[in-house]
Amino acid sequence: MHFSDIPTELVLQVFRSCTSISDVHNLAASCRRFHQAFNTSQRLSILQGAAEAQYGPLQDAIQLVTHNASQAAHKPRHVPWSMSLLESIVKVGRVAERWEDIYPVRKWKHDYEDRRLLNPSERMRLRRAIYRLWLYAKAFHNPDHPRDMRGHRWQVLPRMELLLNWPTAELAELEDVRAVLRDVIHAHICPSNGTVQRKFRKRFPDAGPHQQISFNAHVNYPPPAAVTSAYHYHQQFISTSPAAISISTASDGIGGGGANVVDDDADMVKFLAVATEQQYQQQQQHHELGNEGWGDEIPHYYVVEDMLKLDPAQILWLRDRAPLKRQVEAFVRRLGDWFENNGETLGQTLDCLLQKRGEDPVEFRHRVELRRAGVVVIP
Repeated sequence: MHFSDIPTELVLQVFRSCTSISDVHNLAASCRRFHQAFNTSQRLSILQGAAEAQYGPLQDAIQLVTHNASQAAHKPRHVPWSMSLLESIVKVGRVAERWEDIYPVRKWKHDYEDRRLLNPSERMRLRRAIYRLWLYAKAFHNPDHPRDMRGHRWQVLPRMELLLNWPTAELAELEDVRAVLRDVIHAHICPSNGTVQRKFRKRFPDAGPHQQISFNAHVNYPPPAAVTSAYHYHQQFISTSPAAISISTASDGIGGGGANVVDDDADMVKFLAVATEQQYQQQQQHHELGNEGWGDEIPHYYVVEDMLKLDPAQILWLRDRAPLKRQVEAFVRRLGDWFENNGETLGQTLDCLLQKRGEDPVEFRHRVELRRAGVVVIP
């Protein structure tokens, strides 16, 4: 049977069986008959189904992209579907997809012989946890929640109300992914002095005593003006749109009239990436590795606690584009004075909620570590 003879209902059913937005657009571009069937009133529902399969659960993504300071984070929001909403979902969904690739590497970093790709249900649980951690960071890790107010009842109750929306099994997914974020910060963004030393010895096993690394006595130094000014734009970028992180939806083909939608600030972000790479290359000739350490165990612990306030997109951005400590410091200083010496609050809030539910937080985290709860569960 020729394509032109296939009933429209069957063509639409083929579109609804696609598991990604790019598949939908590739199918629509395959012939004129499919293109005409796609550009009907069913277009938005087809894209919604494909987005659910690729980036779902969409309900959690919607709670993230529609949240603002005037709304309580724990209250469900139901909004009508539109192309602009779908574009926002694609942006955060592509961040979650990146974490699908990172998670197995960090989760099985020791028993790497058991490492594998995540199955579809595990990927869905991971994306759900990413969206929820991102929502928590967006709602409660901001200048409205400084250190001296974090213990006030009117600050604690909204955090508890958000976590109360989710059962304990889904809270284990948050804790599992949060441990992976912590590991990425520890290994790639803010390595401790010991981590830098181990990497040096692994790379140069024959280094003599005169070739050992010397670390700074103080953890932080003011960043150079050139680096600070370069990161000024990125802070402005993320403050206007938490999902805008140099991610283009062009490959998904989302947009009116079939046009590709690219972030308005994509050109500047590309320029930032080039500038960062140039700075990195220039400093390699006279660069002291000891400058990259973030302190010994105790001070480094508090540094990581501070950095856990970043959302998954910001952590991913720093992992990919801030190879030097001074660049990370400049990024953090642009967030404001509230950020430093003000650790994340999710762990403390989670402990309070677990105790109210009759759970032991230590045993809860032990189950997650043994993979008896979380994103990947051993039967």
